[in-house]
Amino acid sequence: MSLTKLHIESIGQGPDLVMLHGWGVNSAVFTPLQGALTKYRVHFVDLPGFGDSQAVEGDIHDWLNAILEVVPQQAIWTGWSLGGLVATLAAIHHPQRVSALCTIASSPCFMATEEWPGIPENVLSQFAQQLTHDLDKTIERFLAIQAMGSATAKGDIKQLRELVLAKPKAQQSALAQGLTMLERVDLRSQLPQISQPWLRIWGRLDGLVPRRVIKTMPQLSRSQDLLLNKASHAPFISHQQEFVEGFNQWLDKLV
Repeated sequence: MSLTKLHIESIGQGPDLVMLHGWGVNSAVFTPLQGALTKYRVHFVDLPGFGDSQAVEGDIHDWLNAILEVVPQQAIWTGWSLGGLVATLAAIHHPQRVSALCTIASSPCFMATEEWPGIPENVLSQFAQQLTHDLDKTIERFLAIQAMGSATAKGDIKQLRELVLAKPKAQQSALAQGLTMLERVDLRSQLPQISQPWLRIWGRLDGLVPRRVIKTMPQLSRSQDLLLNKASHAPFISHQQEFVEGFNQWLDKLV
């Protein structure tokens, strides 16, 4: 049993819904969704080393084990970006814990290769180098990339920044771990193991997870894709109403 203390905020009553945020931020980014998920008991988790959570040594499996210790025994798991990678890993390796999966602007392999669209290797290595020089500037730049392509980019960045600053800054070790995961984790070959209902929400203008990823994803018996045409990497911020409608329609079918 791990002694690591992860911070989790549980709100509401109903079926359990676990929410995992992305790199460089914390669970406060989901604050705008709280009023839209009132039918559920929502568990907002700060990933290890982010927000109010202590860091966890190791890789993505160690992060997942720490999360499994603090969330309900069975829940719907939803993850945005890096959080989606962790949630996908949970659905594959702990299907009894994950009744359904929703990934938001997330890829099973974030790193671009010759045959796979993603983040160019030099971009991730630049972030890794910048981490050691200027933490704040690195996060700021990443927030800007997340909003890139959105018609409301300036407002989106401002809102993301304000939400992130509501909690303690991410620890440098956790940021480095997260970048390594984005660079190295590749779950593509394991995706056919996912038998749960799986909603994949995408932003057509996403600069980090290109829409070409959608065509390369396996079409599983219980998977469905929702593409928000004018959204980029943070659709629940930039196109909240459209996002909430699609998400709730899917959730309603589960219960």
